[in-house]
Amino acid sequence: VYVVESGGGLVQAGGSLRLSCVASGAIFSFFSPQTLSWYRQAPGKSREFVASITSDRITTYADSVKGRFAISRDNSRKSVYLQMNGLEPEDTATYYCKLSDPSISWGQGTQVTVSS
Repeated sequence: VYVVESGGGLVQAGGSLRLSCVASGAIFSFFSPQTLSWYRQAPGKSREFVASITSDRITTYADSVKGRFAISRDNSRKSVYLQMNGLEPEDTATYYCKLSDPSISWGQGTQVTVSS
């Protein structure tokens, strides 16, 4: 099982993007109990938590993105999404998704660049 992120791009401040992540090779019984998370890493900074969603669809957000980002999941598609609205230049980073199973490695990420 490995994760593939997509949906990043260049957007002006105030714009929106929707990131997607699919767990390739996962079966439903493996994927559905996972807590799914998004992290990001800006140049020269450590990777930081952005949002997570449990198997019961309980969501948690970093304070910096509350009210602007929304995480969701589709177990039938083995996917997790991050809807990002009101983007700010400070959101510029490479975004990664992560399953709670520690055996699943980080993906390549998807680059988000927000211009002022």
